[in-house]
Amino acid sequence: MELLTADWLGTPAWFWLAFAAIVLILTAFDLGVLHKDDREMGIAESLKLSVFYIAIAMAFGGWVWFAKGATSSVEYYTGYFIEKALSIDNVFVISMIFGFFAIAPKYQYRALLWGILAVIVLRGLMIAGGAALVASAHWVMWIFAAFLVFTGLKMLLSKDHDPDIGNNPAVRWISKHLHVTKEHHGHHFFVQQPNAAGKLAWAATPLFLALVVINLADLVFAVDSVPAIFSITTDTFIVYTSNIMAILGLRALYFALAAMVHRFHYLKYALALVLVFIGAKILVADFVLGGAKFPPLLSLGVTLALIAGGVGWSLWKTRREPEAPILAPPGRG
Repeated sequence: MELLTADWLGTPAWFWLAFAAIVLILTAFDLGVLHKDDREMGIAESLKLSVFYIAIAMAFGGWVWFAKGATSSVEYYTGYFIEKALSIDNVFVISMIFGFFAIAPKYQYRALLWGILAVIVLRGLMIAGGAALVASAHWVMWIFAAFLVFTGLKMLLSKDHDPDIGNNPAVRWISKHLHVTKEHHGHHFFVQQPNAAGKLAWAATPLFLALVVINLADLVFAVDSVPAIFSITTDTFIVYTSNIMAILGLRALYFALAAMVHRFHYLKYALALVLVFIGAKILVADFVLGGAKFPPLLSLGVTLALIAGGVGWSLWKTRREPEAPILAPPGRG
């Protein structure tokens, strides 16, 4: 019992274990029950499953309120909504990656699931590193804040451009050092094929390449999202759980958003303003308010207002545009 009640990064160990159990149960249920067989997910099913994951995330925030207090709960919800909104941009990139490698929709969900399992570990490592930096010196928060303001302003001023997936360094390295099949092999990431000497050898499939590029893309997105959440709270438990809860529901939401992600064009500007706001409030709190904490409810209200405004304006401006196909035209054979 002492081990369960021991403090770990500011939160009792049992709370960490409970969260880990929730993630494992949801993942096992998703892969072992809902999607035991490869199949294409329809938009209606995607939306229903997304509502389920959002309800779990909202309920978990209520549990945080009960266990850690109202302030921690508000910080959790703020981090969750920011990460959820940022994931819409991630959906666009994932859709392009699947299209480039010509991954059939019925195999995309399984690839997303394994990708998200990797993300849970990678985000954990990044958040642990961020927590160590923040604990070592408060001025690290000023660097995070300045970076968020710079990133937000850059998003506001920069033009949209599609990522050059074919010239991705990881794709070129894997293609050079591993045997990669041109053919697809269902949901397999590796298959055995005869090599140049006629002997069976393991070869990577296009699905494996897509999985690698998706995880690398997430690392790029994490460079924005992790500092953003640390700018809301330095509680490692809140940072990690809000991040992971938003990511867990991404694979369910993907199939609903992929067909209409082009309609969220103006959300980019709302997210840019959110990043500027989150970064600026740290600087204002330290240099203008004399170190006083910025009101968490005000942060949540401004964040929700900007995101809701961006979504609403995007849907209104693109209301006459047709839906885009989930799978873009293949870029390779």
